[in-house]
Amino acid sequence: MVKRLIIFRRVSQIVFLILFIYILWSTTYPLNGMLPADTFFKLNPLIMVVTSISERIVLPGIIFSILMIIFTIAFGRFFCGWVCPLGTSIDIAGSIRKNNASRKDIVNKNIAMPKFFVLGVVMLFSITGFQFAWILDPMVIMARFVSLSLIPTVTLGLDKFFVIIIKNFQLYGAVYDFYKTLKTSILGVNIYYFSNSGIIFLFFLFIVISALFLKRFWCRSICPLGALYALIAKAAVLRRVVYKCVECKKCKSNCRMGAIKDDLGYDKGECVLCMDCVYDCPQHKTVFTWRDPRIIDAGIKDRKEGMTRKNFLLLIAASSLYAMGFAKKSEGIYDPGIIRPPASLKEPHFLDRCVRCGNCMKVCITNGLQPVLLESGFSGIWTPQLVPEIGYCEYNCTLCGNVCPTGAIQRLSLYEKKRVRLGVAQVDRSTCLPWAQNKECIVCEEHCPISDKAIKLKEEVVGGKTILRPYVETALCVGCGICQNKCPVRPKRAVRVYPEYADRY
Repeated sequence: MVKRLIIFRRVSQIVFLILFIYILWSTTYPLNGMLPADTFFKLNPLIMVVTSISERIVLPGIIFSILMIIFTIAFGRFFCGWVCPLGTSIDIAGSIRKNNASRKDIVNKNIAMPKFFVLGVVMLFSITGFQFAWILDPMVIMARFVSLSLIPTVTLGLDKFFVIIIKNFQLYGAVYDFYKTLKTSILGVNIYYFSNSGIIFLFFLFIVISALFLKRFWCRSICPLGALYALIAKAAVLRRVVYKCVECKKCKSNCRMGAIKDDLGYDKGECVLCMDCVYDCPQHKTVFTWRDPRIIDAGIKDRKEGMTRKNFLLLIAASSLYAMGFAKKSEGIYDPGIIRPPASLKEPHFLDRCVRCGNCMKVCITNGLQPVLLESGFSGIWTPQLVPEIGYCEYNCTLCGNVCPTGAIQRLSLYEKKRVRLGVAQVDRSTCLPWAQNKECIVCEEHCPISDKAIKLKEEVVGGKTILRPYVETALCVGCGICQNKCPVRPKRAVRVYPEYADRY
C-alpha cells in the first residue's frame, strides 16, 4: 500500500526545513532573499502573543499567528508534524533509532504534562512583564542554531575544503572559478564566527538526540509552543476515526506522540497528524475526517488526563512569587560596558522584546554583533552586543533593525540611523601611541566615518618634534567602534567605546 499521506508529510517537512534554512542563509547583505527574515517568527503564536503581553503592545504581523491558530482549529496540531523545522530535525534523528518489538518505551501516562506547566510559567512571566519564551521556543532554538552554529560551520568547512584541494592539486581552472562563485553567493566573502556557538550547538544536540531514547520526547514533554497548539487542537474539527477496530493496538505501540491510549481512544491535542496510524492499521479502518456520523466510540475517546484545578492554582501561585522575586533580583544586573545594536530599546524593554533568534548577529556585515552569555545576567543570555574588537557598526548600514522580528532593534532609515549613538569613544592616553610613546599614529582619525571627524587631532611639539595626538569630540561621536576595531595597540585597545550615552528607544 502506497503511504501517500506519509510521503506528503515527509516532503512537507523537508520543504519547510529547507525553506527555513534558506531564509536564514539569505539573511545577509543586501537582503535580497525571496522571503523576509522574520517570516517564520510571524507564524509563531507563542512568540508573538507572549512578547505582546510582556510589552503591553500588539506586534505587527500578529495577524499571521492568528491565522495559524485558525488553521490549528481546523486541522489540529499540524504545525508540529508537517511544518516545524525542529520537529523535522527530531524526526530525522529519531529515524536512526531502532524501532522493533523488543524495544518499548516505558512512559508515564503523564509524560505530556510538563510542557503545559512550561507554557503556564512562560505565560505568567509575560503577564508580570518578563518574556522568557526564547529559552524553549522551538523556532527560536532552531534559528539560533542555524544562524550562529550551523551556517558558520558549513561555510568554514566548505571554504577550507576548496582552499586545500585548489592549492594541493593546483586546480586553478574551473574549480577555482566555481569557488569564486560560491564566495560571492552562498559562502560569502567573509567567514563569520560567533562566541557561544558551541553551547548553542550542544543545546540543540541535546534536544535532537533525546529522540533516540524516546520518540519526540521534546515535543511531548517540554515544548511550550507544542503545548499551546495542543490546547488549541482540543477543539480541532479534523478528527481520527476508527471503524470496527480489532484492537490489535499496533497504532498505539507505534504512535510517536503517545496520543493513542490503552482504550484506543486518542488525544487530539497530542496528535501531530503524522498519519502513521492510518497505514499501521492492518484492517485499513483508520481515517481522518471532518465529519462522519458512523464514528465508533473507541476511535474518538478523548483522554481526560490534564492539569487539575489544584495544580493550576499551585502553578499560578508559585510562578507569580518566583516572577516577583526574579524582578527584584534582576534590578541592576547589567554590565554597563555592553554595547547594544543601534536603535535598541531601553534595556528592560530590550530584554523583554528580544527573542534571541540571532537574525541581527547573522546579518551584521562586520561580524561585530555577538551573543552575550552572562554579562547582563541570566535574563540577557544570547542577546546581541557589539564587540568592536571583532567588528564595528558600519556607518551606512541598517540591516539589524530590518531583520529584527519583534522590534527590539527599531527599524530606521539610513538618515536616522547615522544620528543614533551607540556610545562614545574615549582615548586612553596611558596606552595611546602618540600620547604615551610620542609615536606617530592617526589610524583612529583616518577611519572615523563622520564627515566632520569625531576624532580630532591636536598638534603638540614634544622634544622638537610635532606630534598629532587624537582626542574625541564627544558631541560628534556615534560610538560605531571602528576606531577601537582599527587601533593597533594590543592587547587592550587605546581607544574604546563606552555605552553610557547611547540613544535607547
